[in-house]
Amino acid sequence: MSLYKNGVFLVLLVLNIHGLVSGDEVNLTASDVAHRLKQVFFVSPAGAPVFKPGLDSFSPLSLLSSFPEDLEISDHCSELLHLFGQRYVAYVNCLIPAARPVKVCQNCFSSYGSLWEIYHSNISSNKVGSGNVSCRDSLLRSDRLMLVYQLYSNLEDLWNTAKCNKCVTAGFKSLTNDTLHFMTTLNKTLSCFEKYQQGNHTELCKNCKSTYREVNELYSSIEKNQTLCIDIEDAMNITRRLWSTNFNCSFSREETVPVIVVSSFMLFLPIIFYLSNFLHSEQKKRKLIHPNRAKSYTSLMNIPDKLS
Repeated sequence: MSLYKNGVFLVLLVLNIHGLVSGDEVNLTASDVAHRLKQVFFVSPAGAPVFKPGLDSFSPLSLLSSFPEDLEISDHCSELLHLFGQRYVAYVNCLIPAARPVKVCQNCFSSYGSLWEIYHSNISSNKVGSGNVSCRDSLLRSDRLMLVYQLYSNLEDLWNTAKCNKCVTAGFKSLTNDTLHFMTTLNKTLSCFEKYQQGNHTELCKNCKSTYREVNELYSSIEKNQTLCIDIEDAMNITRRLWSTNFNCSFSREETVPVIVVSSFMLFLPIIFYLSNFLHSEQKKRKLIHPNRAKSYTSLMNIPDKLS
């Protein structure tokens, strides 16, 4: 039996050595042949040579395609997972083109709403589907990685950081009225920029002054009402940069006039106070004060006159 095993081994060894030294690799050195022989077989701890197949001898190994039924997720949970993946990809595909200039709220609120709905209403809730099965534990807590939870949390953090809920109505139905009004006013300003940007920018600064002031005031009111999302903030920053840097325009802000008047009054108030105090004290010094003693003496002098 051992003679048969050794014969098979020798045949395999000859075939592999012939493949090494023939074909395209005819210029192999002795060290190359030795290195290639190490890839063909290795020596076991007991000293018997063992055949080692090449890397391309077999197809890549993989895990079994399925586990026992009691360890797999249900068909309902599998469908939810597939739907979650589709909506996740749709939202990410919307985010990338909306990165610059930032339009992640106005362009992608619908796709985020679909992702939010499948996650909160089906996966992370205790809602049961077909077969009276809840998918929360099997999809979110069955392993240490918690991939579905991590994937959704990253996008949810992005949504919250952008403050998109400030610009989108409840239920992800549409943009808020403030956001729509701002976008309309901003488009008027940008259209004016586009109309007069060729040639002398003096005309642009003159003709677009009113619309630019309007969008500035609207932005200030939205900021004050705390209904500001990243889309509005980024759009206003770009518009201001165009106005001041690209077109070199400026305008005097009327609301600064009262501030200047009040500041000037407060600046001169101490001077007015000390000056009035000084004048008042000088006026007191100039008054003649009559002593009581002198008054008594004068009355005594008038007594003989009365007697005579």
